[in-house]
Amino acid sequence: MSAEPAQSWRITLPCTRLEAEALRDDIGPLALLDNPPVFMTSEPDPDKPDAWQLDVYVDGQPAPALIDQIAALVPSAKRRKPVIEAIPAEDWVTLSQAGLEPIDEGRFHIYTEMHAEHVPADRIAFRIEAGRAFGTGQHHTTAGCLAMLDRLASEGRHFDNALDLGTGTGVLGFAIARAFGARVIASDIDPVSIDVANENAAINAVPLGQDHGMVELAVADGLQHPRLQARAPYDLIVANILAGPLIEMAGDIAAALAPGGTLLLAGLLDHQAEAVASAYQPHGCTVEGRIDRDDWPTLRLRKRIAP
Repeated sequence: MSAEPAQSWRITLPCTRLEAEALRDDIGPLALLDNPPVFMTSEPDPDKPDAWQLDVYVDGQPAPALIDQIAALVPSAKRRKPVIEAIPAEDWVTLSQAGLEPIDEGRFHIYTEMHAEHVPADRIAFRIEAGRAFGTGQHHTTAGCLAMLDRLASEGRHFDNALDLGTGTGVLGFAIARAFGARVIASDIDPVSIDVANENAAINAVPLGQDHGMVELAVADGLQHPRLQARAPYDLIVANILAGPLIEMAGDIAAALAPGGTLLLAGLLDHQAEAVASAYQPHGCTVEGRIDRDDWPTLRLRKRIAP
């Protein structure tokens, strides 16, 4: 007789948009658990753009210590009691994929297993499930980067050596390798993200390695990792992280970009775009394009070629 599936539980708290933005990159020590909870954020009411909701899914009834750890990640809700409820175990897949409709951004198509029967044959398609790492293609920042990559390909641009900084699920690195045949290295500060990217590469038959059309994966904090330094300079860098790190790392990122190279910056909100772009100007990088997905812009910069 097969064992009954573990009961799943959901913990719900309100949060701000900035907290939701931060959680997509860092869930703290919870990411190191053998079976980490799955975090999902949403905007229940578009008329209240700062009032977001956090839903955390766990297997088994959550212990008080786990609930306290989750609540600590959303300080704005410190006076709110979490809503904790059991959900049917068999509904977990449906819940985890709720709202994850396929994404079409030009030549790219991102889908989950639930939509595997309807993948267009004329697209560069990747199956990316919701789960432990950010970057399903549903979030506006990932979609904006895919749209900008499609625009670059439509312009006939060619790239040989690319860096996907803060790769999450790996989808942007995969897209660069497939669309441009570039040699790609994809890095993330979170080891869980690199594990997920490795799994996604296998699912999507993306070859791992250091040759053209391949993706090399690396756990790296910033640009100081030996492999990232060894492969620099890059003619394309995609950095889909957060506005703060994008500003702090402007010098390092610009230094890793070859003269004439292209830089895509995402993970920032509309009101942060000017500050982010300004941080790169002293390093010879100027904005030459932009794509907006709601309040989330993707900036395209080019590094000046010295006279």
